[in-house]
Amino acid sequence: MESILGNALTAFERHSGWIIWNLFLAFIPLTLSFGLFRRRTNSRSLMWWVALIVFIAFLPNAPYLLTDIIHLIRAIRSGYSVWIISLIFIPLHLFAILSGFEAYVISVINQGHYLQRQGKRQFVIPAELMIHLLSAIGVYLGRFRRFNSWDLVTDPGGIFVSTFDDLTTKFPLVVIAITFVVITLAYWLMKQITLGIILRIRYVRENQDLLE
Repeated sequence: MESILGNALTAFERHSGWIIWNLFLAFIPLTLSFGLFRRRTNSRSLMWWVALIVFIAFLPNAPYLLTDIIHLIRAIRSGYSVWIISLIFIPLHLFAILSGFEAYVISVINQGHYLQRQGKRQFVIPAELMIHLLSAIGVYLGRFRRFNSWDLVTDPGGIFVSTFDDLTTKFPLVVIAITFVVITLAYWLMKQITLGIILRIRYVRENQDLLE
């Protein structure tokens, strides 16, 4: 029993570290999205534009968690017991993936809310598709090129050259295209669920007296 608990604790510590870090990066754009897109004022100062650039740079970290499924596959192949895999690895990784992608969904919903408030409803879907494409490129650069968001500041030339090379090569284009489709479909599904939950919460709040 002690051996099983020890292995479970070791497995949890080994995987929880990078999961916490990746979730932290995923929640940076989520936090920024409320400051950028949910403010009452419509003014766009220099700091607003800087925050927007940071938002776009860090946003791919949220859907990037979808690719962390490879860590779950590696964990399953590492020879851990079925109990550790079932009770620790699978719940831990699913929580990270769903939480990270939900942060992405809410961030993009906030962007759409901002465009609608600006009277630009017709640009909501094109803006979503553009964000999905940029995120797909970012996920590829992060997973295969091992770039980080802050490399846009520390190594902008390297990112530009690598991105240009990848966008003119068949394999990266295929990976980016598949990633774009996965992000787009997953976003659409999660968006419907998220909006449904939000509407349900609003309904309950507005009809609290009737429900009681």
